[in-house]
Amino acid sequence: MVHAVVLDVPAPVEMYDAIHAELLRHDVTSIDGLILHLGRSTAEGFQVVEVWESAEQYDRYNRDMVAPIMSRVVDGQTVPPPNPTVINLHGLVIPHAPVAW
Repeated sequence: MVHAVVLDVPAPVEMYDAIHAELLRHDVTSIDGLILHLGRSTAEGFQVVEVWESAEQYDRYNRDMVAPIMSRVVDGQTVPPPNPTVINLHGLVIPHAPVAW
């Protein structure tokens, strides 16, 4: 089942930029199960919107890739946990989707 989530993170968008840049240093063409990733700044910090083939793939990627990189990037800073919202998708169309910065 498709898993979609919105993460509202009350931290500076520069933190997102640093984490995203570090993740892009890895082979972004082999992210198992990722269908869509969007990142944007908000008044409170930044927001990430992702669509995955499954919740398990989302959990594994965040545990194995994002968490260690985030830990290095924040370097001991206190970061409030994101406020995740799971989205019940009824449709998604991505006719052509190259990796964009």
